[in-house]
Amino acid sequence: MTDLPEQKPAPLQPQVHDPSRPLIVFDGVCVFCSGFVRTVVRLDREKRFRFATAQSPLGEALFRKHGLRTDSYDTSLTLVDNEAFTQLDGFIAVMAELGWPWRAAKALLVLPRPLRDWIYDRVAKNRYALFGRKDSCEIPSAELRERLIG
Repeated sequence: MTDLPEQKPAPLQPQVHDPSRPLIVFDGVCVFCSGFVRTVVRLDREKRFRFATAQSPLGEALFRKHGLRTDSYDTSLTLVDNEAFTQLDGFIAVMAELGWPWRAAKALLVLPRPLRDWIYDRVAKNRYALFGRKDSCEIPSAELRERLIG
């Protein structure tokens, strides 16, 4: 019996975002954020959305590319048709992509941006206290796992 050198598995290559598909980059340890992603998975009947945690190499790279902090994830990043959305505008962009009746969330655009950002910031800064935080990213469902990149 010969001793063969132990082969190490090839390192995982980060998946590349396909810009033709909407992408949500979210805080993977935030209970509220993960719940929102599970809701989008359930409502996205066409399975267009893809997801990445902000803590993943792809998520961090996208946060840096769009000028967002990578030491705290007080916003999500939504990419739709090569356009980046953050804060409440990201939520509105997601809802608009899901069709009716969810598209009605676009009515929030009548609020001035400073007010939209203020509302979003109040929830984002208190999300761990209000909804909790996980010690690590949870194991995603099979349906989410097939749409999770990065």
